[in-house]
Amino acid sequence: MNLIVSAIGQGFLWGLLGLGLFLSFRIMNTTDMTVEGTFPLGAAVSVSLIVQGTNPFLATLAAFVAGALAGLVTALLITKGKIPSLLAGILTMTGIYSIDLMVMGKSNVSLLGKKTIYSLAFLQKLPQYFDSVVAGTILMVLVTCDLIWFLSTDFGQAFIATGDNPQMAKSQGISPQQMTVAGLMISNGLVGLCGAVVAQSNGYADVNMGMGTIVIALASIIISEVVFRNLGLASRLFAVSLGSIIYRLLLLAVLQVGLSSNNLNLISSLVLAACMMLPQVEEKFRLKQTFMKGFRHD
Repeated sequence: MNLIVSAIGQGFLWGLLGLGLFLSFRIMNTTDMTVEGTFPLGAAVSVSLIVQGTNPFLATLAAFVAGALAGLVTALLITKGKIPSLLAGILTMTGIYSIDLMVMGKSNVSLLGKKTIYSLAFLQKLPQYFDSVVAGTILMVLVTCDLIWFLSTDFGQAFIATGDNPQMAKSQGISPQQMTVAGLMISNGLVGLCGAVVAQSNGYADVNMGMGTIVIALASIIISEVVFRNLGLASRLFAVSLGSIIYRLLLLAVLQVGLSSNNLNLISSLVLAACMMLPQVEEKFRLKQTFMKGFRHD
């Protein structure tokens, strides 16, 4: 039972990562590899500040700002440097690795004995692992509601229009470059925020903790689209967090079978590949059923 509760809590926390990538990957139609660097950057900034005595909530906010600045760098490489989005993200991600080392002073920093956002009195009174469930739920609801409000504003609608059709948006007086900058800053800000809350939950920050994060984020998005179909934008944003929870439970189920945790990245890739192929498999299955019914009718 504790493992299931822990997986649900981690699913809520990592859901912020899925929401961040959803903005760039689904709404902006941009392949942004920056997230693999932004996640550990948020962790490094928040943990380093907490170790130095900063209020954990201010440290978490600083992680969001750090992530947004990383997104700004990628956006400027795309809009001003005319570098393809995939390559721009890789360049930023590579550079962030050195920044993480400079921020932390070493490759790994522990939060042992330090107060975090999970040190609040009411969270401490909860049963084991329930602190991440409650904190994750609160964060997920707050962030998702803020995103829904943002996307319902005129600026948010312009942001969506740019992702749908940049040329049409430009003809309506919308600046695609401005939208790209804003979108990548918000997207990576959320990823940095996720890195901060996950690091505080785990009790440490590590320069390599961003490895494979884009697969985790994509899994949350794809699983939510496979399981929860035909949803509006607001419902889809909430579904991304549920997709993150389902993904964590799937990993837990696989690990319970007896596979080594060393194969976690391989398992993640296989789960994501299976989810991405499922719609095509279902479509072929429906076509086959339709063909067989017509054949039997004849």
